[in-house]
Amino acid sequence: MSGHLDELAAILPELRAACARLDRWGAELAARLTSGQRLLVAGNGGSAAEAQHLTAELVGRFDRDRIALSAIALHGDSSSVTAISNDYGYDQVFARQVHAHGRPGDVLLLLSTSGASANLLTAAHAAASTGITTWAMTGPAPNPLAARCDDVLCLPGSSATVQEAQLVGAHLLCLAVEAALPAHLGAHPRMAS
Repeated sequence: MSGHLDELAAILPELRAACARLDRWGAELAARLTSGQRLLVAGNGGSAAEAQHLTAELVGRFDRDRIALSAIALHGDSSSVTAISNDYGYDQVFARQVHAHGRPGDVLLLLSTSGASANLLTAAHAAASTGITTWAMTGPAPNPLAARCDDVLCLPGSSATVQEAQLVGAHLLCLAVEAALPAHLGAHPRMAS
């Protein structure tokens, strides 16, 4: 256990160093999401759980009441996931949804501990061909996903600690989004006094 905690502690300075990137991503997301674009997020396994956690924080709320923001976890629709996987193959499971839901100006955020998952690489390619900005949070660089995305936060460590750090990264991104929202959008209309 001590070794795991030591490894996790070693990632925290990397996250601190990434705050400028996460602030930039947050400001860009705040501008895009309040202008009608959306955030699409995908990952596999534990990274899928982190992706869904992030979208829940944006659609619902993170730190304070504010307007709802459009964010979709692409693995969340099990009927689509199984139908696409069955009919087109699992490597197409997210790409097909990017083509269906994505529009130019949207952002696709891909979470991966390895940076090598075929379905995420195919989704990044689909996003690029659709005019969607691609970001990724991955494990150590270099990796194929980092090379294929417009911007990337690569974190050192094992799969488990990278995944744990992705949750912290997602929370930092939520803080950045909420900080960048214009004041008049910061409170949910029903909550405003």
